[in-house]
Amino acid sequence: MSVTTTMQVPAPSAVLELLKPITWFPPMWAFACGVVSSGLPLGPRWPVVVAGIVLCGPLLVATSQVVNDWFDRHVDAINEPHRPIPSGRIPGRWGLYLAILWTGMSLALASQLGAWVLGAAAVGLVLAWLYSAPPVRLKQNGWWGNAACAITYEGFAWFTGAAVMIGGLPDWRIVTLAVLYSVGAHGIMTLNDFKSIEGDIRTGVRSLPVQLGVDAAARLACIVMAVPQVIVIALLVGWGKPIQAAIVAALLVAQGGLAVRFLRAPIAKATWFSGLGVTLYVAGMMTSAVALASLGVPA
Repeated sequence: MSVTTTMQVPAPSAVLELLKPITWFPPMWAFACGVVSSGLPLGPRWPVVVAGIVLCGPLLVATSQVVNDWFDRHVDAINEPHRPIPSGRIPGRWGLYLAILWTGMSLALASQLGAWVLGAAAVGLVLAWLYSAPPVRLKQNGWWGNAACAITYEGFAWFTGAAVMIGGLPDWRIVTLAVLYSVGAHGIMTLNDFKSIEGDIRTGVRSLPVQLGVDAAARLACIVMAVPQVIVIALLVGWGKPIQAAIVAALLVAQGGLAVRFLRAPIAKATWFSGLGVTLYVAGMMTSAVALASLGVPA
């Protein structure tokens, strides 16, 4: 008598949902900011730029999403049971297998784009695993977890875009703006925590809304988003770019108007503010990148 066992394989649609393509945009946009800020024409570099976009979005960020969903499957069973892993559409240990596979593919592509890109990608992947995986699990504390996400989603992606174009370490002004926008992104990450407060409390995740309370965390998110932009505006003025500084200032004022409504009802308006306010935030990023390009920063 023979027994045939069939290993259950996830459907491609479930895998794509697990990779969360909607989350790829912010780092791909930041990568594009890095490319633009270099001030160099695409020319023969366009295949490398395309590879960099694939690295930042469909590989690195997708890896972080799979890793997070695998180690967060018990929390998601409470907050969002319809997700691919808790719903069973990604069966067994396939979530872990996919996380390992995407990590390997990310490193393989990054290794073809230069030492600085490989280094940034490797650090980003380490942070992605440390963010979700025990025993470190940075996401257990909103201060550390949000910082890890912010620096990888914005700073490393921007740095990678510039490094791909330049073929080495970018100019200090490029790195400075990448760092500042990463700091502001910490506030953006806090906005994402408002939708999972109940599950975080029940599972011991100390997100900032849990630690500080809803109102204090909402105020902090707005301040953390705004202060780096004020510094960017001052830098642009100092670098002789008043028009771009004025554009970033106008975008910041518009964010402030949205923030007033958000602060009146943080839980109800967090997703709304994240959608509209972050759009204005990333528009300021590209405006700043264009300003750097017009400065002719040394490669």
